[in-house]
Amino acid sequence: MTNIGVTGHRVLHDLDALIPAVDGVLKKIQARFARPFLVHSSLAEGADRLVVQRAFEVIDAGLIVPLPLKKDEYLKDFSSDSRLVFLDLLGRANKVIELPVRPTRVAAYESAGLYILDHVDVLVTLWDGRPPKGQGGTGQIVLEARRRRIPTAWIYAVNYQTELIASKESTRKQGTVTYEDFPKEGPTQ
Repeated sequence: MTNIGVTGHRVLHDLDALIPAVDGVLKKIQARFARPFLVHSSLAEGADRLVVQRAFEVIDAGLIVPLPLKKDEYLKDFSSDSRLVFLDLLGRANKVIELPVRPTRVAAYESAGLYILDHVDVLVTLWDGRPPKGQGGTGQIVLEARRRRIPTAWIYAVNYQTELIASKESTRKQGTVTYEDFPKEGPTQ
């Protein structure tokens, strides 16, 4: 069994570039890691949901959902349409874990990200590569995964529209994948 973690931006652009990248990453995980697959995601908008939805389709993965906040409180973070998507995905989970209450929302999100790192064999991140902007964000979780040497598939994904425009002029393209600490071969049975 392989546990796959997800972290990434809530706002994603150019899904036409990101979806094939996510699918490619999942296929590489399928080739390099042991079946079955469980995705660990808090089901935030953006990267979390995209990877979960693609993992259902591409590698027939199960789902573990560590909630950073009590469900009713967490639902306040989403619009009404987004709540429906969240509840649908939550209903498909193999297991839902309500993490201990933290003193602040930021601390709760950090706790969920670290919980995911504690329970996974590989991490998928949709991230712009920028340094952490604060506690509990994607940058912090990726740096911690690197410190722990967790195999990580980094899909370059800009976070804001203005960055998307600027990225078209940079050398790194939306959807570019970098593999860090990945095994060279598939699982041994």
